[in-house]
Formats: sequence, structure tokens, C-alpha cells
Amino acid sequence: MDPRFFLSASDPRPMYQQIVDQVTAKVMAGDWPAGQALPSIRELAAASGTSVITVRRAYEELERAGVISTRQGKGSVVAERSDLPVALMHEELRRQLDALLACAARLGLTREQVLARVAQALDSDPGSVSGSVPPPGSKP
Repeated sequence: MDPRFFLSASDPRPMYQQIVDQVTAKVMAGDWPAGQALPSIRELAAASGTSVITVRRAYEELERAGVISTRQGKGSVVAERSDLPVALMHEELRRQLDALLACAARLGLTREQVLARVAQALDSDPGSVSGSVPPPGSKP
């Protein structure tokens, strides 16, 4: 496990959110499998130069999102869910779609214009959507 995090004071996201995003990315990529122990709150705070309160908030957010589980006196581990990486990818896709729709609304695009642009993007890279990842809760 590579416990390094790249936190930046110039990033507009708060430090705790940067930690949440990086842990989530490591789990989605499969770098941190189910049951993988996370650094302790104190270890991560010392290694990243942030406060214990910042790391604790990140771990609380991750636990609330179901990415990790914490046992008193045992520490935090990646949640024991075999579907976790795929579920996280579906959540990321939903966030990106929300951002796309918000941008389209600011541009004043109609539904048809948005769909046409999505179709155009898909057509320009036909291998980008394979249909190989099932939706959450479905059986492959």
C-alpha cells in the first residue's frame, strides 16, 4: 500500500476533501483492495502535514460514504464490499453527468443539443464505452 497523498494548499478543495478524493481514487483503481488497512489518523496527519482533525473528518466522510469501515481500537480498513470499486465508478459517473448538465444549462443547450454532443463524443471514440461494467446492484 502506498500511503502517500499529494495535498496542496493551492487546491480550491479543502484538505479533508483532497484526502477523501485520493482514498476513493485508490479504492476505485483497485490499488487498495477490500480489507486493506489505512494509515492511522495520527500517521496520516504527520505524513501529510495536516491536523488530526482534518484527517479524522476525511475518514468520517469516507465511512459515511461506505468506502471504509472503522473499528474502535482496530483502525480503518477499506470496506469489505466486492462491488465497491464499481459502485464508486458509478457514483463518479453520476457526479460528472451532473456537472455536464449544469454546464449545458449555463450554455442554454436544449436536451437534443446535449444528446447530440454526447453522441458525437461517443462516435469520435467508439471504443470508449464498452458496456462491460454493469450498473450497481445488477448481476453480470
